[in-house]
Amino acid sequence: GYITEGSSNNAFIVTKDGKLITRDLSNSILHGITRRSILEIARRENIEIEERAFTPEEAYEAVEAFSTSASSFAMPVVKIDDRILSNGGPGELTTKIRKLYIEMLLESVAD
Repeated sequence: GYITEGSSNNAFIVTKDGKLITRDLSNSILHGITRRSILEIARRENIEIEERAFTPEEAYEAVEAFSTSASSFAMPVVKIDDRILSNGGPGELTTKIRKLYIEMLLESVAD
């Protein structure tokens, strides 16, 4: 099977080589506004993006994972099926993307 999304959020992983992977858009998944904004930020920051489904095994091997939604922005995932990712805390890229997303929101409110 493949990981595509949560009940109301989109799933992302970061590979060992720093690539950001999230499911490609189709009629089968949530077309999240937050997802779109996160991908825009990643492109602006020259982060390599691959839009495709990923397996649980790929998620277990990821150095970072996070989910996005309108209410939680970019929420770090530190454990999948009792397997701790990386150091068990939010990853560097996830933290950076979350910070840039919040800054973008604050700028849009200020305008």
